[in-house]
Amino acid sequence: MSQTATQTATPSLKLEVGAEPQETKQGTNGLPQQGVHNLVSGQYEYRFKRPTFTDKYEEREFIKQHLAGAFRVFGRKGYTEGSAGHISVRDPVDPETFWINPLGRHFSLMRVSDLVHVDKEGNVIGGNKAAVNAAGFKIHSELHKARPDVNAACHTHSVWGKAYSTFGKPLDMINQDVCVFYKKHSVYTNFGGVVLEGEEGRRLAKALGDGKGIILQNHGLLTVGETVDEAAYLFTLMERSCEVQMKVDAMDSKYEKVLVGDEEAAFTYHMTSDPESLYADFQPDLEYEFEMTNGAYLK
Repeated sequence: MSQTATQTATPSLKLEVGAEPQETKQGTNGLPQQGVHNLVSGQYEYRFKRPTFTDKYEEREFIKQHLAGAFRVFGRKGYTEGSAGHISVRDPVDPETFWINPLGRHFSLMRVSDLVHVDKEGNVIGGNKAAVNAAGFKIHSELHKARPDVNAACHTHSVWGKAYSTFGKPLDMINQDVCVFYKKHSVYTNFGGVVLEGEEGRRLAKALGDGKGIILQNHGLLTVGETVDEAAYLFTLMERSCEVQMKVDAMDSKYEKVLVGDEEAAFTYHMTSDPESLYADFQPDLEYEFEMTNGAYLK
């Protein structure tokens, strides 16, 4: 495993003797400060902290490794449907360009060397000299333009996402996990078929607003994040949330459904939805993929 990749698996560091256990940090409005520290108790540092970089080229390599790894995770989870589906990530060296998967490469086979570097017009400028998904480019390029904070976007035709999207309604706050999307996801009801025009991409970006994800009616799911890890974890969470929602709804006529209250949902959102925590949430899946493939996606 390369040196940049090992930044996701740094051994736990013992605090100096006499150091106090980590405490909740205070933020604004009387709420705790957001961050991965909220997940941690005891005297050890958490090994899955989001790294920082001073070298943009080193950051690019790290991002490409995690992008390829995210595809492997998606493949293992079954988020494939022919040539459909794409994940993109903004290039840290040239932020007006991004990396995306080549058209027709199975997610479970993705490697760093397979990734394609494209400019904002969809021209291949580096990496693998291969065709990219036209619809994927139209969607992702407009999202990157509309949201400077969005460095990564994920969209696939996953089973439960497609199934739930037929109802054209947002997810109910029925458990702790789905509260990550509390008032931060939307439904896009103007499905116009395969996205081949820039205008459709711009409408999707507008529908996303400042949210973390969209349910595309009669189509599937789309999530975004500051890192590819965040966007990928949010996708796995939204897909699982659609599955749980449909199973709960199937029992709704027999049992009364109780929703999480707005106050509790808002607090849960605050404590679990920040980019640092969501980055950390994806690392166990990524580490598992590295173990199962002996790091094949890094090639």
